[in-house]
Amino acid sequence: MLEIKGGKPRRFVALTEYAGTSTDPSETFIQARMTSVMQASQTGSGKILGAFRTIPAPAKEVVEEIKEKLEKAGIGGIFAIGEVSEPLCEIPVALNRVGIIQLGGLNPVAAAVEAGVEVENLAESGMMDFERLRSFWELV
Repeated sequence: MLEIKGGKPRRFVALTEYAGTSTDPSETFIQARMTSVMQASQTGSGKILGAFRTIPAPAKEVVEEIKEKLEKAGIGGIFAIGEVSEPLCEIPVALNRVGIIQLGGLNPVAAAVEAGVEVENLAESGMMDFERLRSFWELV
């Protein structure tokens, strides 16, 4: 869970090693009502779902280029890219690595739960045909 302030990442306030869990940590944070995604979207400050990753230092430039292309296409999933071997949001980064913060894919679900919408999320439960998906805007 990532705390943001003024629209910028500040620090992780809760961390779970994903490889060591049987359920998606984001689902756990949502069920525990630990998020404030709606507040963050309205004020720029709150607690949202995020993922911390590291990449090899030589890949930083390529990732920055990809991030720029994604943003031009309206996709903004990479929230922050750190500096080589420097901590990012108080998370240590190994030598010759770069920290990256990605937005959690379940942030819209968290916002819905915060708004009182009852949801059932079945993460990684199977495949479905793309044609069966509906626009979010058809649901509201």
